[in-house]
Amino acid sequence: MQPGWLHEDGAKRSDEQAAERDERAPDGVSRRGFLQGGFVAGVAAGVAAGATLAASHQEAHAQAAANPFGRSWWPSPFGPTDEVGASQRVTPAKVLQATQLIKTGRVFQLGRVYEHGIPLFGNRHLSITIPGGPTGGPFGTAKLMYNDEMFSGEIGQVGTQFDGLGHISTIVGTEPVYYNGLKQSEVGGAYGLQKLGVHNVRPFFTRGVLIDVLALKGGDMLPLGYVITPADVQAALARQGTREPGEGDVVLFRTGWGKLWMKDNKKFNEGTPGMGVTVARWLIGRKVCLVAHDHWSGEAVPGEDKDRPFECHQWLIMMNGIHIHENLDMEELAAARAYEFAYVFAPLRLKGATGSPGNPVAVT
Repeated sequence: MQPGWLHEDGAKRSDEQAAERDERAPDGVSRRGFLQGGFVAGVAAGVAAGATLAASHQEAHAQAAANPFGRSWWPSPFGPTDEVGASQRVTPAKVLQATQLIKTGRVFQLGRVYEHGIPLFGNRHLSITIPGGPTGGPFGTAKLMYNDEMFSGEIGQVGTQFDGLGHISTIVGTEPVYYNGLKQSEVGGAYGLQKLGVHNVRPFFTRGVLIDVLALKGGDMLPLGYVITPADVQAALARQGTREPGEGDVVLFRTGWGKLWMKDNKKFNEGTPGMGVTVARWLIGRKVCLVAHDHWSGEAVPGEDKDRPFECHQWLIMMNGIHIHENLDMEELAAARAYEFAYVFAPLRLKGATGSPGNPVAVT
C-alpha cells in the first residue's frame, strides 16, 4: 500500500503541475527534491512497517504452533476481562424456569460425605480433627462447652468438588494460559489465585438434566474408559422423554462408577467412563453452564485421545468458562427417575481458591 500523501499529491498531479511547483523552499531544498526525499523515506518506512507486520505474523504463527489447540480461545464471549464464566447464564428467567420444575418438593442430596478414607486423586489429602475436645468451656452457670474442628486438605479438590476457572490451563509457548487468555504470571499466587478465584462464581439455581447412560446401556456400571457418544446422549434423552439441555442448564451424567465409592477406592481411581471431547463440544454448543459426573474425573479416562488426558476440562473450563462438578451421588435421583429438576448449588466464597466443596441438591 502506498502512503496516502503520495496517492493524493503524486498520483493525481501532472508533470506540468509538478514543474510549476518546483520552486525553492526557504531552506534551499526544492519542493520536488523534498517530495523525492519524502518518497524515499516513505518507501523505507513502508518496508520497515512491512517487516514489522511480517514479524508480527511470524510471531502469531509461532504462538499458534506452540499452542496445543492451534488457536487462541480468548477473549471470552462474556467480555475480555470476565472472571465469572458460564455461571452468569443463570439469569432471573432461568431461575423462574427452574421453579416450574418443582412439583413434589422432594430434595435429593447429591454431595458425598467428607470423611476419612474417601478416594483421593494423587497426593491430595483430607483430615478433620478435634484435638483435646471439648475445645472450650465451661462458660457461665449452665457450664456451656463447645467443640471446634481443625480441617486440613485440598478444600476445593477433594470429595464432591466444584472446579473453578482457575483450576485448568495449558502451556502456550512457555507459560500456562487460562480462561480468557489470562497468563500464569497474572493468575498465580502462593496465597490464592490473583484472578479467576472461585469467589467470582455466581450461585446456581437452574434447570438440571440427568442423562442416565447407565440405564440406557444396562449393567452395574459402564466399563472403565467407556466414552459416552453423542448417539448415547440422544438415545438416553429419548428413552427418558427429556428435552435436550439448553442455555444455562446443568447436565449430570450417570455412569454407575460412583458405586465404587468407599467400596473399592483403588478401582475407582484407576480410570473412569464418561463424556469425551465430542460430547463436551456439543454441550458447549448448547451453552450449558455446568457439567457433572458421578466420579472423580469429570470425563472418560482415558478419553478419546490417550495423548491428551483430561481434554474435556480444557474445552469446558479453560476455553469456554463452563464449570465441572465431580463425585456427585446420583443413585437416589436415578432410582426416582427424576430426569429434570431444579439444581441448586453455591460455591463457597473462598477468595483465590481453585474450586469448592459443597453439597449440591436437586429439587423435584
